[in-house]
Amino acid sequence: MLTSSLASLDAQPNPLGLPPAGKAIVVLADGLGVSSLRARAGHARFLTAHLAKTDVVDGVFPATTAAGIASLTTGVAPGTHGLVGYRVLDAQNDRVVNQLTGWDERMEPTRWQNQPTVFERAGETGIPSFAVGPKRFTESGFSQAVLRGATYEPAETVGARFAAARALFDAHPRALIYLYVPELDISAHAHGWESGRWLAQLESLDAETNRFNATLRHDEGMLLTADHGVVDVPGAKQVLFDTVPALVSGVRHIGGDPRCLQLYTETGVDADALAEAWRAVEGERAWIFTRAEAVAAGLFGTVRPEALDRIGDVIVAARKLVAYYDSREPNQSARSMIGQHGSLTDEELRVPVIRLGAYRR
Repeated sequence: MLTSSLASLDAQPNPLGLPPAGKAIVVLADGLGVSSLRARAGHARFLTAHLAKTDVVDGVFPATTAAGIASLTTGVAPGTHGLVGYRVLDAQNDRVVNQLTGWDERMEPTRWQNQPTVFERAGETGIPSFAVGPKRFTESGFSQAVLRGATYEPAETVGARFAAARALFDAHPRALIYLYVPELDISAHAHGWESGRWLAQLESLDAETNRFNATLRHDEGMLLTADHGVVDVPGAKQVLFDTVPALVSGVRHIGGDPRCLQLYTETGVDADALAEAWRAVEGERAWIFTRAEAVAAGLFGTVRPEALDRIGDVIVAARKLVAYYDSREPNQSARSMIGQHGSLTDEELRVPVIRLGAYRR
């Protein structure tokens, strides 16, 4: 979406077929899958009125924020930008690292994610670019990895972010803006997407988008999309996989998400045998791949050599309404999550592409 928007600012052909524009904004509503948006259409009348049947695409795998946002801002697949999951192996330091919050001096953002961003490419053509989001993300390692080249504009509420975007459009004859909305995903994790709190966030986003759309001028294009969707997993559907010894035998590290485990084996352990053990126990509830199978199937897109060992030796992607947890983990707080994502189901992968302003069909 950002790649096509940048191309439209130079009147160049682009994958989305966007017409030429002078300014562009891409709104990323974290966790707003098409299935939940359509299920609550009456509470998001503006958004659903502008969602054409053809404006639905598959997000990336894994269906997780780190991978999805990095693909949006670089225009390449997770295997190429290297953020191949929520928690992935840092083999050099023999540890699993959270790709959103786990950055430190041993994981330098420009080396770990070495692909140019859309914002850097915009700067090369003289187009200023901006990222608008909560203040807490201004200097984060993740922001340095995926937003570099953009000027970060902090704003704490959805309305304040749209106001900041309007001010940027007014101040610049040309501009590319990325606007991040994390509130839906936060509410989904804590309360579920079927909760009243998630619904309130959807109504707020709908109203603010409608209000901002009314200010768009003829040369200002807008896209609203998401990184992934969400499913609600009740506590009774949590699977404590470590209670089956065969599923953790030879496993050194556990990464990924509860709906998309990435298992990293000890040296010399046969990944095919581990995958078969998982298929024997969980094959009815999950898709199970070895790393070689996942790469050959193109699940991560083109994989650059430095990123290969970040992908699990075995991947367990839930297809039923379950979430996988390790009961040996000292911190069990993640088990309080209701809204979950990461896997290959339509509910998690399918996201909207809503076109407004100069981009409206």
